[in-house]
Amino acid sequence: MKALIVAAGFGSRLRAVSPSKPLTEVAGVPMIARVIDAARAGGATEFVVVTGHEGECLSGFLARLDPAITCVATPDWAQPNGHSVLTGAAVIGPERHLLMMADHLFDPEIVRSAIAAVPAALTLAVDRNLDNPLVDLDDVTRVRTQGDRIVAIGKHLDGYDAFDCGIFCVDGRFHDALRAAIAEGRAGSISDGVTALAQTGDARVVDVSNRWWLDVDDPRALAQAEAHWASALSA
Repeated sequence: MKALIVAAGFGSRLRAVSPSKPLTEVAGVPMIARVIDAARAGGATEFVVVTGHEGECLSGFLARLDPAITCVATPDWAQPNGHSVLTGAAVIGPERHLLMMADHLFDPEIVRSAIAAVPAALTLAVDRNLDNPLVDLDDVTRVRTQGDRIVAIGKHLDGYDAFDCGIFCVDGRFHDALRAAIAEGRAGSISDGVTALAQTGDARVVDVSNRWWLDVDDPRALAQAEAHWASALSA
């Protein structure tokens, strides 16, 4: 099972801590390394990482971490994250694979659940615990579902019943949906591609509400991640 990791963004809310969000240390380990370790523990076997901001530093680190990891630079990392996905799609191909973000930390069981889900054009791991204290309601991507199908997705969505955990299983149909959304004039975010598939009933969810995950997007979330690993080490 291949994994595509988007690691191209500027990381503006963590700039005061580190010039590179993926290389920001969490309990002494760069965040991208924690993402790769958890993905591998959950079943991922090969990795393609899309780089952008501070890309040379990130690529150099990953080459030292594991020479088998493929890095590919997106032409314009300032564009929405779906453009980075399409850069990676040219390398990873249309077969079913994981899609994840370099700033989302997670229990490996989430990856295992996504892989084990019934194959679909897109399956998104979601958290239905709307009281999750680790979720930043001002930034999290919200999801409205009907059974196991995604009806709508967006950061400012009303009437939602789940949160996007940042871990997907997708195939080439998702890449096609992204390309079509961009051709129709949408900005090209991952959510634009999900929305396109939702309209045809091809976007599904897998419930991972009982598993730990965290979007590390600012110093507060970084402190929460540090606390999680401190607790795990003392257990």
